[in-house]
Amino acid sequence: MAKELQKIWNERRPEGRTIAVRVLLRTLSRPYGAAVALRNRLYDRGILRQAKLSCPVVSVGNLTVGGTGKTPTVILLASLLKEQGLRPAVLSRGYGGRAKAPANVVSDGNRLLLGWREAGDEPVLIANALRGIPVLTGAKRFLAGKAAMERFAVNILILDDGFQHRSLFRNLDILLMDAARPLGNGCLLPAGPLREPPQELRRAHILLRTGDAADMKPLPEAASIPVFRGVRRPRELVEAGTGRILPLATLRGRKICAFAGIGSPEAFRQDLTALGAEVVSFRAFPDHYPYNSSDIETLRRVAQSDGASLIVTTEKDGVRLDGFPEFRAMIFLLRIEMEITPANLFTGLIFSRIGSWNSREQRREASKDERTCD
Repeated sequence: MAKELQKIWNERRPEGRTIAVRVLLRTLSRPYGAAVALRNRLYDRGILRQAKLSCPVVSVGNLTVGGTGKTPTVILLASLLKEQGLRPAVLSRGYGGRAKAPANVVSDGNRLLLGWREAGDEPVLIANALRGIPVLTGAKRFLAGKAAMERFAVNILILDDGFQHRSLFRNLDILLMDAARPLGNGCLLPAGPLREPPQELRRAHILLRTGDAADMKPLPEAASIPVFRGVRRPRELVEAGTGRILPLATLRGRKICAFAGIGSPEAFRQDLTALGAEVVSFRAFPDHYPYNSSDIETLRRVAQSDGASLIVTTEKDGVRLDGFPEFRAMIFLLRIEMEITPANLFTGLIFSRIGSWNSREQRREASKDERTCD
């Protein structure tokens, strides 16, 4: 279903049956759009209240479904905050995870406490990448945030995929959008990839356009929002079975069997090609796909029949392959990082907003102390 929807969203000139399907999908988009508009209006007018935590909250999110680089951005942001002496924690909804407690501790910053089946693959990937930074999941991020503050004494929280989670007040909203097709086909779900109408961009404080700068399309809705460029860059190749790090040059000229179950598998394929790999076979799976024995056997067979010397997938997919240790010992993971430019301005804007919030809170606390003394 997801693959078929992607095809329909990306078709420039629909013909035949696709036209009828598009009409049906646009009809279904109307009640969805009405519900989203009503919810946003209730929040905008203060009828639906936002819960507030006693530390700054930074959200990293999307206006569309699909991969724009949220996970590497969350990892970069958490590392940046920690380097500046803050004590961050990452809060995720834990999509696909079985753990349903109000606050599930995926990592205490030192140890991984939940696997991907309980926590979801993205929180585990984030936890593996961040040392000294707790990662928690929970449907209500306010409760997960309170738990993080009480258990780990953190003083700043990062919401992974939090733009639509309006029930929690945030001090800074970072919105990621694709450089080439920021609004997809311009339609709301299920007729297109938009979770919300384009005008909801106004809630963002920072816009991060990810992808090739040469493909950057103008976005009039974001005229008053600071815009930065984000580029997903391959960093290194990891031997999945041992964790051994190999240089990216290892891929150059090699015949590769590749597969990916992520939001944008084609971007992964393009990364491999850009690194000089000859991708002789490629399999795309749905995002968060739970691999089974049949899939593993098919991938092995295809790699052998196509003469591949390496089998390569993403780090996120590697998380979901822990039940196949023999296969993991055969494969390699491409580690990706986010690079944001101009970096100094991006960092400065984040800390100026966090700093102004801290200053207000300090003044408020000082005022309380004075009243107590009186």
